Amino acid sequence: MKRIQFLKWEKKVASDEYAVKLIGVERRPTLCCCSKLHVLKQFVLKLKSQWRKALRLQRSSTQFSYDFHSYSLNFDDGVQAFTPRDTSFFYAPHSTIRVHLNLHSSPFLSKMARETVLLLALTCLFTGLAAADWNILNPKWRFDATQDPWKNYCESWRINVELNNIREFEAAPQECVDHIKKYMTSSQYTADSDRAIEEVKLYLSRCCSLKGDGKDAWILDVDDTLISTIPYFKKHGFGGEKLNSSSLESWMKESKAPALDHTFKLFHEIKDKGIKIFLVSSRKETLRSPTVDNLIKVGYHGWASLILRGLDDEYMHVEQYKSLARKKLVDQ
Repeated sequence: MKRIQFLKWEKKVASDEYAVKLIGVERRPTLCCCSKLHVLKQFVLKLKSQWRKALRLQRSSTQFSYDFHSYSLNFDDGVQAFTPRDTSFFYAPHSTIRVHLNLHSSPFLSKMARETVLLLALTCLFTGLAAADWNILNPKWRFDATQDPWKNYCESWRINVELNNIREFEAAPQECVDHIKKYMTSSQYTADSDRAIEEVKLYLSRCCSLKGDGKDAWILDVDDTLISTIPYFKKHGFGGEKLNSSSLESWMKESKAPALDHTFKLFHEIKDKGIKIFLVSSRKETLRSPTVDNLIKVGYHGWASLILRGLDDEYMHVEQYKSLARKKLVDQ
């Protein structure tokens, strides 16, 4: 059963007769109904046992009858009807499961005994159904009620931004700010970066044979490649605020951006192989001095050239500017 909707113990007005009614929702009609009948049968047996224990305490007698052998099947309308003498089961594979157990008690059975049986019956029922319903392959058990409903959306949004599928947004969705913060400051971010660097090293070892003629070159970005802007965005909502270029440039002038360890090592490995390193950044030319100071301060040195955006490039889209800068280097 998918879930229990309600469970009710009710007394018929005209007689001293009690009934347990259970209604559940079935959303996987392909499951074998035999296992469900087995669960129901086990429940009845447990209920019968508890009823008898209560009777022994009260020294009274009662009638408890059930029958699992008299039933008819009808799949045309999606209903299986089980109609024993004193117990009725109605199983609809495509909609609901109903269990109706009639327990006929003698007038001498006290109210306390009936209440005891009720509690014991409900305990057995919930325990049995919970155990039978649990399945690691059942999709409902993969959902955690405490899970943040925005997690999947925000993870997808972040990844698509990194893949450049989402462009020209002014700010990250407010629902995703905490997700971005957790990722950027987590060990997962470091692990993802390290894995990317390992792939770069593998490519470097296989892509080409170095001629050593001075034309072997490698192009690297600066921000969030060699040095990190996370300290700035920690103070400005991790992208949840619209980017203030003047504020970011003022921070860049302080030359306090830390090096990214994973690319720091890669930078020096590339340089030690005799490959010229060209740095292409979307920073403005007016930031050249603090940018150079920042790079040297954290341990970068020996690059061949640092290309920044001039006045003619400021109104050009970043991707277009970097593509043209790369083309000029290749054509040299």
